[in-house]
Amino acid sequence: MRAACGQFSRPAHETWQHGGVTAATHSSSFPGGPASADSADAVLLGLDPEQREVATTLRGPVCVLAGAGTGKTRAITHRIAYGVRSGQLMPASVLAVTFTNRAAGEMRGRLRTLGAGGVQARTFHSAALRQLQYFWPKAVGGEVPRLLERKIQFVAEAGARCRIRLDRNELRDVTGEIEWAKVTQTVPADYPVAALKSGREAPRDLAEIAQIYGTYEQLKRDRGMIDFEDVLLLTVGILQDRHDIAEQIRTQYQHFVVDEYQDVSPLQQRLLDLWLGERDSLCVVGDASQTIYSFTGATPDHLLNFRTRYPQATVVKLVRDYRSTPQVVHLANGLLNQAKGRAAEHRLELVSQRETGPDPVYAEYADEPAEAEGVARRIRDLIAAGVPAGEIAVLYRINAQSEVYEQALADAGVPYQLRGAERFFERQEVQKAILALRGAARSGGNDPLLDDVVELGSQVRAVLSSTGWSTEPPAGSGAVRDQWESLAALVRLAEDFARARPGATLADLTIELEERKAAQHAPTVQGVTLASLHAAKGLEWDAVFLVGLTDGMMPITYAKTDEQVEEERRLLYVGVTRARIHLSLSWAVSRAPGGRASRRPSRFLNGLRPGSAAPGAAAGSTAGRGARGRVRRGPVLCRVCGKTLTEAGELKLMRCEDCPSDMDEGLYERLRDWRAAQSKEQGLPAYCVFTDKTLMAIAEAAPSEEGELSMISGVGGRKLDRYGADVLAICAGQEVAAGHPDDA
Repeated sequence: MRAACGQFSRPAHETWQHGGVTAATHSSSFPGGPASADSADAVLLGLDPEQREVATTLRGPVCVLAGAGTGKTRAITHRIAYGVRSGQLMPASVLAVTFTNRAAGEMRGRLRTLGAGGVQARTFHSAALRQLQYFWPKAVGGEVPRLLERKIQFVAEAGARCRIRLDRNELRDVTGEIEWAKVTQTVPADYPVAALKSGREAPRDLAEIAQIYGTYEQLKRDRGMIDFEDVLLLTVGILQDRHDIAEQIRTQYQHFVVDEYQDVSPLQQRLLDLWLGERDSLCVVGDASQTIYSFTGATPDHLLNFRTRYPQATVVKLVRDYRSTPQVVHLANGLLNQAKGRAAEHRLELVSQRETGPDPVYAEYADEPAEAEGVARRIRDLIAAGVPAGEIAVLYRINAQSEVYEQALADAGVPYQLRGAERFFERQEVQKAILALRGAARSGGNDPLLDDVVELGSQVRAVLSSTGWSTEPPAGSGAVRDQWESLAALVRLAEDFARARPGATLADLTIELEERKAAQHAPTVQGVTLASLHAAKGLEWDAVFLVGLTDGMMPITYAKTDEQVEEERRLLYVGVTRARIHLSLSWAVSRAPGGRASRRPSRFLNGLRPGSAAPGAAAGSTAGRGARGRVRRGPVLCRVCGKTLTEAGELKLMRCEDCPSDMDEGLYERLRDWRAAQSKEQGLPAYCVFTDKTLMAIAEAAPSEEGELSMISGVGGRKLDRYGADVLAICAGQEVAAGHPDDA
C-alpha cells in the first residue's frame, strides 16, 4: 500500500474514535460547563430563517451554500447541537470534518458550549490518522510507520540520488508537485501525463519530477516512514480492502458534516465515500467562490455536483452577511459579478446585515516603499482612532512582499506578527514560559513568586514576569517586542480561561496549554497581521489593507488560463471579505523609487475603482457611463439606507420599497401621459415602453443628461435611442410633440 498525509503521531489509545485528546477551545472564550439552554428549541434561538433551516434539517443529504461571513459555522454547530439535544443524533455517531486544526478546535469549543461535547470534530488527516493508528495492527500488523512531518529533506535526497540538482525554490515546488500528485491519486509513472493534462506549471522537466517522486517514495519505504498524504492513502486502502474494518467505522459514525467542502481533494472525497458507504446522512458546507487551493488538488466540483449526485438533497443558501458593512459587501459582489466559469455561475449575492460604514479606499503610489509607508501611516492613524492593532491586517499575494511592510511598520513603531511564520508554540519564549508555568504548578505554594497571589491570572503574570513579561510593552518593535507579544498572548489566554472556569488552577491551565500545543491552536498575538491572501482564509479583521494590487501580481503572472485567472479573482474576493469595516486597496506604479511607472492596477478592479472602465467597455469610457458604451454595473445599494438591493423592483428604484421616496409627482404624471400616448401610437402595451417602476425611478432621479438616464435600470441602449430625447425633454420641463419617436 502507498503512503499518506496526517499530523504528528501519537500512540494508539483504547478507542480510535476518541483517542484521549481533549478539544482545544477558541482563544477568547472557554465553555464554562453545560449549555445554558434547557431545551433543544433553545439552541435555535438567534438563528436567521436560513440558518434555522440548516439546523433543523437533520435527515438525508443537505448542501449548504454559504457566502463569506454568513454564519456557516454557527449554522452547522447549532444543527449538530439541535440534533443531539433533541435526541435525534447520538454525539458519538457524528463526525464533523474541517480543514484546519484551528477550525476543528473552534468547532469543538462551540459544540461543548452548546451541550454537544461528545461530538468529534477533526480534520480529514486527524480523523484518518486516528483510524490508521488503531486499525494498523489488525489490518497490516506490526508498528505503524513513523510520520514524516517535513518531506522537503527527503525530496532533496531523492533529487540527489537521481543526480538532479534542485535549488531552494525548485525543491519547494517539486515537493508541491509530489503532494498534488498524491492527493489526485497519481502514481509516479502517470505523473507526466496527468500534469500535462491538468496544465501544471511544473518547475522542472515532467520526467525528472516523476523520477524524483518515485525515488522519494522508495526512500520512505526503505526507512519505514509515511508522509501526510500517505495517511489518507493508507486509510483508503485499508477501508477498500477490509470490509469488516469499514463496517466497524460506519457503525460508529453514522452522520457526517463536512465544512469548506469546496476545498475537498479527490483523495479526501474518496475517503469520505468509504466512511459513508451506501448511506446519505451527509451535510456539506461550502462556497465555490472561495475555491483558492486548486494548485493543491482541491476542486469545487464535488460541491457543484452535489445536487446531481443526490437529487433529493436539501439545498440551503446563506447570503446574509453579518461580518462586513454594505460598502465592503458591495465591492465583494461587484468582483464576482465580473467572474466567469462554472464557479461563477453558482456565485452567491451577499446582503449585508450591518450598519453602513466607510467606503473602500483606493490608493495609488509611486513605488513599493511609498506604498508600504502610506499603509503604515494609515494603520497608525487607525490605531490612534481606537482600532486595536490585532484587528488590522495587511494582505499580499506572495510572502516575498512582506519585507517592505515589516520595515515600514517597524519604522512607524507599529507592532506586527507574521502569519505563517514560526508556529506560536514552537517559539523559544513560549516554550520557556510554559516550562515555568508547569514548574510553578508542581511546586504549588512553595514557589516564592506565588506568595500572596491567589487569582489565576495574577499567578500567571507573576510567573511570566520572570521570563520577560512586563505590564508595559518594550519600546519599538523587533525581536524583543515580538517576545513580549507572545508572552502577553499567554497572559490574555490565562485571563480568559480564569473567567470561563472559576476555580481553575495553574495545573489546569498547563493542561489546556499542552492540548492547544498538540492541536496547534494558538492564542491571538496583539499586533498587525501580515499574511498572504491564502493564509488569511477563514480569518477576519476590522480593517484590511490589500496591497500590491497590480497586473502581474493580482492576477499573478503565471496565471495563464482562464481558469487560473478566475481563481486569482476568487483569491482577491477572499481578501475583500476578510474586512469587517475598513478596507483599503492599493498598488504602486513602479517597483523602486525613480523606476519607470509601467505597472497598471489589477484588471479585477476595472469598473469598481473610481474612474476605471469595466471589462469590455469601449475604449475611453469610464465606469457608469451611458448606454452607447455601456458598462456592466455591480450590485446596487439603496440610495436611502445603503442596504444591498436584490429585488428587481427595488433595483429599478435604486432604493428599498419601504424607504421614503423623493419622487417628483408632477414629473411622474407627465411621464405616464407621455407613455400612454406612445403606447397608443405604437399599438403596444404601456409596459413595453417603460414599466411603472422605471417611470418612478426616472421621476425620482430626474436625469438631465443621457449618461444619467442610461444608469437607470430598465433604460437599455435601444430604449435610450428610441425614447431618450423625449424623456430628457420632459424631465427638463419641456413640451414633447405627439407622434412616433422615430418620425423626427
